[in-house]
Amino acid sequence: MRTLIRDVDVFDGEHTTRRTSVLIDGDRIATHDDRPADVVVDGTGKTLLPGLIDAHTHVFDGSLAQALTFGVTTELDMFCLPANLARQRASAAERDDMADIRSAGMLATAPGGHPSQLMAALGDAAAFGDAVGAFDTVATADQARAFVDARLAEGIDYLKVVIDDGMVHGADLPVLAPDVVAALVDAAHANGLTVIAHAITSAEVEVALNAGVDGLAHVWIDPGPRTPELVARIAAHGLFVVSTLAYFEVIGQPGVGAVDHAAADSAIHAVHTARALHRAGVPLLAGTDATPFAPAHGAAMHRELVLLTEAGLSTEEALTAATSVPARHFGLTDRGRIAPGLRADLVLVDGDPTRDITAIGAIVDVWRRGVRQAR
Repeated sequence: MRTLIRDVDVFDGEHTTRRTSVLIDGDRIATHDDRPADVVVDGTGKTLLPGLIDAHTHVFDGSLAQALTFGVTTELDMFCLPANLARQRASAAERDDMADIRSAGMLATAPGGHPSQLMAALGDAAAFGDAVGAFDTVATADQARAFVDARLAEGIDYLKVVIDDGMVHGADLPVLAPDVVAALVDAAHANGLTVIAHAITSAEVEVALNAGVDGLAHVWIDPGPRTPELVARIAAHGLFVVSTLAYFEVIGQPGVGAVDHAAADSAIHAVHTARALHRAGVPLLAGTDATPFAPAHGAAMHRELVLLTEAGLSTEEALTAATSVPARHFGLTDRGRIAPGLRADLVLVDGDPTRDITAIGAIVDVWRRGVRQAR
């Protein structure tokens, strides 16, 4: 199947070109030639973008299909139990009506550490196809290598390490000691894995930086005297940071997630931190921390893009944070941009999100691997 999208504005993941055409041949973006297209799509007044990449989600049954309807063609899952991950991978490989997935699989946390308290609250998650029970944890540095080896056997794409004492969640939780974090990072790096740290206070971020992680799964939400130094260190060492502003907005809402004054102010603080990181040139990746509850898969990405512009990113920079930047930092060399030879994961919207970011919600068409989705 050859599809020509003509007379369309194209944001290619980095730059915008006005009134051009894009050819889809099979599952790839193709170079134009003299052969006729099977389908011609009029792109007048519309903008074509790479499929969006949500750089922080939690995937259960139905999540990837929901994401795709909002133009999210790839999700980077940050915690998935093995049976669920195997099922989601198999479905995404076989079907074109759901987003693709990469995953950290089982995250590394201390016994009883975050998110153990949330898993206990979920109890029987039969609605998602699995029963939530005990999962592997790491107590000492000498257990790090075996933990990483077990995750590699499960086919993880990167490692997530949790450094979280529970304060933001209104709890007092066990947390990985700095030497355990460092051992996990060393074991992961020895196997070529990128390491992302869940750290949401400045003290936790400092532990992550000292251990040599590659990126942060969230901005931190206690901006204060440490922030300029932490931002400078992150910029100097070339780390990336996943924004998750939509998540902090949700947990700050009364009756949804706010457990104290700090949580209620978390969204404001998160935006301030994101602004400081952006000004320092730190790569920000658009991620939502989407779950089956809130924030919602797909829809939350549209809100995340708005919040990124409120943090000081231009509209094009926000769109880049949801396309080429996460593709680059997570080694997804076949997507995140619009160029010949890359996957035809594409989103067509009515209007121009490079000038008005809210136009990202006016989706006309979505293609995943060149397959046009029913709207």
